Amino acid sequence: MCYQSAKFTFSFFFTSMPQSGVESFSLHLKEKKMYRPHDCRGKHAGNYSHTALFARAEELLAKRIIDGDPLAYFLQGQLYFEEGWYDEALAQFEKIKEMDFQALYQLGVMYYDGLGTKEDPEKGVEYMKIIINSNSPKARHLKYAAAYNLGRSYFEGCGVKHSDKEAERLWIIAADHGNPKASVKAQSTLGMFYSTSNPKDLKKAFFWHSEACGNGSLESQGILGVMYLYGQGIRQNTKAALECLKEAAERGNIYAQGHLVEYYYKRKFYTKAAAFARRIAENDNIDMLAKITDCLPVYIAKGVAMATFYLARCLQLGVGIQQDQAAAKNYYSRACLLDPDVASDLELAANHGRI
Repeated sequence: MCYQSAKFTFSFFFTSMPQSGVESFSLHLKEKKMYRPHDCRGKHAGNYSHTALFARAEELLAKRIIDGDPLAYFLQGQLYFEEGWYDEALAQFEKIKEMDFQALYQLGVMYYDGLGTKEDPEKGVEYMKIIINSNSPKARHLKYAAAYNLGRSYFEGCGVKHSDKEAERLWIIAADHGNPKASVKAQSTLGMFYSTSNPKDLKKAFFWHSEACGNGSLESQGILGVMYLYGQGIRQNTKAALECLKEAAERGNIYAQGHLVEYYYKRKFYTKAAAFARRIAENDNIDMLAKITDCLPVYIAKGVAMATFYLARCLQLGVGIQQDQAAAKNYYSRACLLDPDVASDLELAANHGRI
């Protein structure tokens, strides 16, 4: 179940269950899997096919359930969940939700996003609140992720009444002063929240993106580079900006790559800008890139749009690449389709001779 934000230009799913207090497995629950890489179904791992491995796992878990292993009930439900067998996973988690907080958490995710059942965001919120308010040590490692999810619910007004203040409070709890074992997603989200709030607080935005970046957030690393480049929330520092942008770009952050193209173009490194832009412009599957990088699709689209526009500009003017008016027109059109706002801003800059 996807909700489009009125203030942030990104969508979300409830995050799946974290492991031992570490950040939840993925932002987009339907897009990333816990136990297996993408496209492994039907392929062989060693001498065993995925189907055979799954059957063996199911057999072993069934035996452990018979032997009275309480964890096996959850693991069997999780096995079904990761296979996309949501009906079976839901039934398994329902059996043990009163005694297993992990099952309760996954049920919250499933009801909220409508996986194996009708969407019921109110029930999803209810289950997350139970986890947050529990004093049981068995719920402790789930609280950061649950707080992050609840913050998203309050921000979007889905399952609860909209409240930016409550969303902020919950995200601060989930972020836990930059604790690397807390929700890194919450840390990065706070950075975005403070950069779009009214009034903006770019110093806080910079702080939280710094914390998230230090804890491994590729999304925040790219944003930090842009903030350093333009002196947003921090003194302008081109050297630090390029370090952040280049490292993020190497790790696959398309938004950072787009800004590097712009940096090279504005400094008249046209050949470098055109060559880099052409590689970026070849990306035509935004959703797949979001899965691979765990970056938000909207910012991936902005990065591709930026690179595509600058490639069109190079082709139009014949700088850094052989002039080709027809190709330039096609790339301009594609940039507009990818992100009309980015294309419009760059077109205005081009019309005024700024690029």
